[in-house]
Amino acid sequence: MSIYFTPDLSALKPYVPGEQPKDRKYIKLNTNESPFPPSQEVIKAVCSEEALRLNLYPDPDAGELCEALAQRYGVSKENVICTNGSDEALAFAFRAFCGSGRGAAFADITYGFYPVYCDLYGIKRTILPVQDDLTIKADDYIGIPETVFIANPNAQTGLSLPLDVIEKIVGSDKNRVVVADEAYVDFGGESAVGLTKRYPNLLIIGTFSKSRSLAGGRLGFAIGDRELISDLNTVRYSFHPYNINRLTMAAGIAAVGDTGYFAECVNEIIKVRAMTRQALIKRGFDVTDSRGNFLLAANKKISGRELYSRLKDMGVLVRLLPDDRIKDHIRITIGTQDQMDTLIRCVDVILKGLV
Repeated sequence: MSIYFTPDLSALKPYVPGEQPKDRKYIKLNTNESPFPPSQEVIKAVCSEEALRLNLYPDPDAGELCEALAQRYGVSKENVICTNGSDEALAFAFRAFCGSGRGAAFADITYGFYPVYCDLYGIKRTILPVQDDLTIKADDYIGIPETVFIANPNAQTGLSLPLDVIEKIVGSDKNRVVVADEAYVDFGGESAVGLTKRYPNLLIIGTFSKSRSLAGGRLGFAIGDRELISDLNTVRYSFHPYNINRLTMAAGIAAVGDTGYFAECVNEIIKVRAMTRQALIKRGFDVTDSRGNFLLAANKKISGRELYSRLKDMGVLVRLLPDDRIKDHIRITIGTQDQMDTLIRCVDVILKGLV
């Protein structure tokens, strides 16, 4: 830290991304990326004439992309904003709907960026502990004035709240915004997008990084009441008006349009997730009933840190999470069937060595 760094941020603990090692080739099951490449339609779009227009600024409103998403989710174009990854959408939401006395409320085990945004923007936080079974207790989010952020499915556990519970939380107080972060919803969760037509205080956050194989493209979006979207655009235009480049826009439009490839990839991940979960349970693991493209698992015979280290030594990278309550768990991204078979073989070798 330099002597010039503002004291206001001296205690800031930035978000730590998953490892992206360059020293050797790993089976990467640590950052919830898709194991599948973008669709061929996306490849064609990126290699199109848009590449010849990179000397020109892109459409600041991402009009065609917003229209494609609006049609996909059955809303109007004015109900959509596109962002540089869902992280940017979240950043805009924290800035737009918190502050001036209104804090943010979220679970103790959730997406690690939420507390970072609070520290960055000087927002008061209310942490609501999940229950012993790692599920969110809906009643904890009722009767509080803060802006609520719920990752659904949860970014660490994969557990998902049903639609009626989300509606209960949203409808309990229409004087505060509820943000449903649906980064993993395509893998078996229940989207609340339809509720945005009845509740002007509900904002949905989505991403192309997981189910649409575009983590490297950095593309996210938000859907909500037109006034909420207008608020987010006010923040965006005050910070980063050209936030999505031409090639990413083209890729996004193509990805939304290729419904067949989307369904194929999602269904395969769901199938492999179920098989991997059963294989781990058979080996004595406690595994969450995840609705994301990952599993959270722990085995009483070995600590999370040791299991993570042993797997890394064997060329398999998983995620060790900083949350104290799940410190003995590892989070495992669902890869291809071959990759998950390799993971299980490595786990067998490790567990056999403990006997």
